[in-house]
Amino acid sequence: MATQRWPALWLLTDERMGAELAQAMERAAAAGAGILVRHHRSSDAERRALVEEVKQLGAPLALARDVALARRAGALFVHNPAGEPGDLPFSLPVHDEAEAQVAAERGAALVFVSPVYPTRSHPGAAVLGEEKALELARIAGCFAVALGGMDAMRGAALIQRGFDGWAGIDCWRQNLKAVPI
Repeated sequence: MATQRWPALWLLTDERMGAELAQAMERAAAAGAGILVRHHRSSDAERRALVEEVKQLGAPLALARDVALARRAGALFVHNPAGEPGDLPFSLPVHDEAEAQVAAERGAALVFVSPVYPTRSHPGAAVLGEEKALELARIAGCFAVALGGMDAMRGAALIQRGFDGWAGIDCWRQNLKAVPI
């Protein structure tokens, strides 16, 4: 779906991971995954420290919302930027057709399409399912990453069907053993 080449695998950080976060980041880095630092409720100092941890691991880095920190940290892109990203590539979340269209119109470099499957981070939320998720990825017209209830097997299957990559939170808490892409 895309011409730009980004990592196909992503860990999205989350405060709920607690003490498991460091190990999840190590697993993601070892698998060649990018790490998207979200941690929206953390202080600026905590977010900067987390960014430094990712950089020390050598993993591709992206940062949610904070354009200035993303720029200073040398992030690949800023996710869902608060403000104009300027020349910094940006990604957007896509949950429906309207958001997919906005991503296409704004020229997003990547989209995170979710939730494809039921997920612990949003229990009881309506899911897109594979067909609708693929349709939203096509509408967005850029590098599309499947998110929500993902694991290595589901991610590999979705890549075979047309997604450019997959992302997760909980799945990185486990030893993925082999990550087929």
